[in-house]
Amino acid sequence: MRRVIVYKLDRISRSIIDFASMMELFQLHGVEFVSSTEKFDTSTPMGRAMLNICIVFAQLERETIQKRVTDAFYSRAKRGFQVGGFAPFGFSFESVVIDGINTKKLVADTSTAPYVKLMYEMYSDPNVSLGDITRHFAKRDIKIGSAEVHRSTLSSLMKNPVYVQADLEVYEFFKSQGTEVVNDPADFTGLNGCYIYQGRDVAGCKNVTLKDRVLVVAPHEGLVSAEQWLTVRKRLLTTRSFGDGIERGKSRGHKAKNTWLSGKIKCGLCGTAMVYAYNTNKDGNRMGFFRCRKRAETKNCQGPGTMRTAETETLIYNQMIKKMAEFQVLTNSGDPNNPNNPHHAKSSPKLTALNVEMLQVEAEIEKLVNTLTGANPILMSYANTKIEELDTKRQAITQAIATITAKAPSQKNITSITNHLEDWDNTSFDDKRIAIEV
Repeated sequence: MRRVIVYKLDRISRSIIDFASMMELFQLHGVEFVSSTEKFDTSTPMGRAMLNICIVFAQLERETIQKRVTDAFYSRAKRGFQVGGFAPFGFSFESVVIDGINTKKLVADTSTAPYVKLMYEMYSDPNVSLGDITRHFAKRDIKIGSAEVHRSTLSSLMKNPVYVQADLEVYEFFKSQGTEVVNDPADFTGLNGCYIYQGRDVAGCKNVTLKDRVLVVAPHEGLVSAEQWLTVRKRLLTTRSFGDGIERGKSRGHKAKNTWLSGKIKCGLCGTAMVYAYNTNKDGNRMGFFRCRKRAETKNCQGPGTMRTAETETLIYNQMIKKMAEFQVLTNSGDPNNPNNPHHAKSSPKLTALNVEMLQVEAEIEKLVNTLTGANPILMSYANTKIEELDTKRQAITQAIATITAKAPSQKNITSITNHLEDWDNTSFDDKRIAIEV
């Protein structure tokens, strides 16, 4: 008689289905199953039933352990703790105590952090491609770890918010993408980087988008300004993705030359990029049009039909004019003499009212703080309670401001785009590409 001997039942399986299949296989080949620390008589119905009951509890224990591990991971992650893995390129680890817990914090690595900044600086230029950066690094023998720099590595690295000095604009960007943002807007001070994780429901899945992720403000300082990081990140949204499931569009390494809309529009039915094509009429003139890439390659999409390039460009241009007209009514908000006010460059009547209310709340808080000096215990208790209430109100106003200003361009960009739109016929092809990207 052949036997399979295990120390304990849960050492061989903790899955009811797997164990049942395995027992059928044992019976088919006349193999006896033996647990050295547990006694089961599998020749009787009661013995087999007890065996199955033990497997049920073994599976329950396994799933409970998995849930505890997952809960611990997300609990630490949402508090900004480092949860394992290697330090991202440009950083190294430093031991630190946060809330009485020993953990690690990222600090800029003096030898590699300048390369990270160089990547962002180069890709901020719309005329520089990922391929240009890889060739630049290859000539200088700059590597990430021991590996050569590839376009896929660059794309993945520059999408990582661990490098950004996260301010309210970064908060607005991730909220607009559907990302779950753990921290309040007030935590986005323009200094700290961020950690981004896969959400519970999609952990381990492929093609995870920003909508499926969780963003947390980290304790370390970022390396790249929010403006530069967002410029790069938004540009990467419109180029071919290399691994995070975000929108795909422009062909790898190819610079647009036929239309300033290349890589910017997608099929409304399947989400695939609309690609430029053309026919030549009997007079030898090109008639450009857009068509769904998926329909052209696989016929698996009905597509939106033929969209003539000139007509589409005119339509988009008119929509840009309309959108800019909306932003033109925006006026400076907050203290006009305070350029550090995160909302000073864009406002609306509602936003102006919120900023006025914010100033009033902050003035009340300051007044209460001043009363604490030399106050008696009763007055101090009242003032502290009132300050907590006002701080809660301030956070609510900050949240409302962030919601209103989501997706709105900066005043600098509004002015730049408007100038181009007013002289569109004389605007260069590259500047049109920049305007549509912004």
